[in-house]
Formats: sequence, C-alpha cells, structure tokens
Amino acid sequence: MAGLRGGEPHWPSTRPLLLLAATATAAVEGISAAGATAAARRATAAADAELLVHGPLGPRPHALPPLPAGVSPALISRVVLEGLALTDRLLVVDLGCPIAPRVPHLRLPAEEGGGAARCLSSGCALPPRRVRALLARGERWGSRLPPSQPLLLAECVPGGTTTALGVLRGLGVAADGLVSGSLRTGAHQLKAGLVNRGLAAAGLASGGPGPWTDGRVDPVAVLAAVGDPMQPLAAGLALTLARRGGTVLLAGGSQMAAVLAVVLALAPAGERRSLVERITVATTAWVADEAGSDLTLLLRRIGSHWGVAPRLEVAALRFSACGSAALRDYERGYVKEGVGAGGFALLWQRLGRSPEALAQACDRACRQLLGA
Repeated sequence: MAGLRGGEPHWPSTRPLLLLAATATAAVEGISAAGATAAARRATAAADAELLVHGPLGPRPHALPPLPAGVSPALISRVVLEGLALTDRLLVVDLGCPIAPRVPHLRLPAEEGGGAARCLSSGCALPPRRVRALLARGERWGSRLPPSQPLLLAECVPGGTTTALGVLRGLGVAADGLVSGSLRTGAHQLKAGLVNRGLAAAGLASGGPGPWTDGRVDPVAVLAAVGDPMQPLAAGLALTLARRGGTVLLAGGSQMAAVLAVVLALAPAGERRSLVERITVATTAWVADEAGSDLTLLLRRIGSHWGVAPRLEVAALRFSACGSAALRDYERGYVKEGVGAGGFALLWQRLGRSPEALAQACDRACRQLLGA
C-alpha cells in the first residue's frame, strides 16, 4: 500500500478512531446478534467502547450485552491497542447513541449527533441536513490529520450491516445476499425486505424517479433514506485524507465496504483510482470465509460499478487453538468482526507480530474478562 505522494505508510504512528452510532433498524426482531435482545443492543456500543478503553480487568459501567455465543470482538481490538502501545492515540466518537460510553470520548453537537437513525424501512433514516453536516465534519477532520500517519477507522453500529445493504443498493450495487452480519446465519431475506421498503418509500427503488445529479444518484439522498450516522462521517474523513495522500484502513466488513462505496460515489471519476490505492478494507478471516456472505464479490461489484479495483486485506488471526470456548466460537461462525477487529489484527501483522502471538494474548485476555 505505497502512498502516491506520501511514501510508505508509517504503521507505528497509526491513529485509531472508533465511531459509535445507532439505528432503530437494530430493534427489528431477528436482524442482529450484537446483543441478544433489542434492549441489550441499545448498550452494545457503550459496552464495547468501555471494553476497548478499560480492558478486560477494567470497570464495566455497562455490562457487555449477552450474545448467543462467543465474546465481543472489542476484546481483539483492545489486545492490539495495548500490545502496540496505541491506547493513548485512540479517539472514541459518539454520534448520538442512546447510551453514552463512560470513557473519555467526543460527543458531537445535536446537529450531527442527534440520536439514533430511524429504521431504514421508513425511507427517511436521517435528515439530509444531518448527513451533510456529518460529511462536512469528516472532511474537516480529514483536512487536519497528518497524511504521514495512517488512520485505522473502526465502528460499532448494531444493525449496521442492514444499513450497509441499503446504501449499497441505493447507490446501484447489486449487494443482496453478499453482506455479512452478526448472526451465525445471515438474515438476508429480512434485510432485503427492509431495504426494499425503505428504497421504495424514498423513491429510490429500481425504476423509481430518484434524486439524480448529473446522471447519477445523489449519495446524500441515499444516506438520508437508508443510512446511519457512521457512514457519512467515515466517508467524508476517508475521502479527504486519502485525497491528501494519507493511508486509510477501513476496519470492518460489509459496513466498511458501504463506506468505500459512498467515497467512490462522492468522488469525481478522475480521482477514484488514486483513492482506492490509499483506502483498504481490512477484515477478519471469519468474515472473509463466511459461507453466507461474500465480501470479495461485494467489493468486486463495487469496483465494477465505479471502474476501480478496491483493496481487501484479511488478517490471519484464528482462534482454533485457543483454550477459551468463547474464542473458539468465532471458528463456529458465531462472531466474525466488529469494533475494528480485522483492521487491528492486520495492523499487528504490519508491525511484525505473529497472528499466533495475538491469538495467545486474546486467550489470556478472554480468561481475564470472563473470570472478572
């Protein structure tokens, strides 16, 4: 991932950024396993941020929501942050979650952080003014960050793979059946039904009039119809920093693929090839190998739609040899990605550490967490 103007990325100086957001889509029964109930999912972002910042033996102001199996991927990200001495560089941003994390964080003003998005089935998930404000916020941050320091962009948005599907479909990408999710077996039919309703309500369904600008769908209108607050902020930030020669790791799976699609939709055609040389989707092997989704094909379709070749890198971390049953559950398909786990695990490798050593460190941390 050599920079076009900034030279080789200086991985030891990487800046991690965690965006917390919420969507009422997460309350739909059967849509997410990021918490066993809709009520539990309201606290998921806060609890994951607290685990990331405080570690497995730290205080638990909000209990980790019960999962069908496994343990939060925030544990992986915490082990990497601590092992690479990056904890002091982490910034946590709350974009209007119903429960704020009890860790140092930035909470955006009401115009940008005004609560959870509405369910995307409404076709009016976010006010367009809020989408534009979040894009502008991302652009400002991207214009101020040093391009020489790579950015690792992570998220925690329960219900976010469904809004990802909505945004991808709204932008014209054939994404049905390809997005991953927190459930062991993807709820593709349920997600597609919600997306169909939202796009139809917004006039963005196939054959509908839709809001067009210069012959293409307006990404602001798509985000307002079926998106969530993380997407515009992340896209504005990644676009602007990459445009200035910075390196961006979009740490996640389908949700970050949707962010990349928004970046490409916003960018002039002449810039897109240079942008994808600087922006990489970084995910876990559990997402990459999932039988019920296909991130590689999804990115290929995104690339075909905008005439580019997106970059995907898969961390080598596996948990099959771990003693903790909660970690071995990852190998059974119960947990796959989240809170930037794939990007953090890839950064660990970038800095010369072995995936086996990371698995052992996660095993120790998991015993500490569950013992505590």
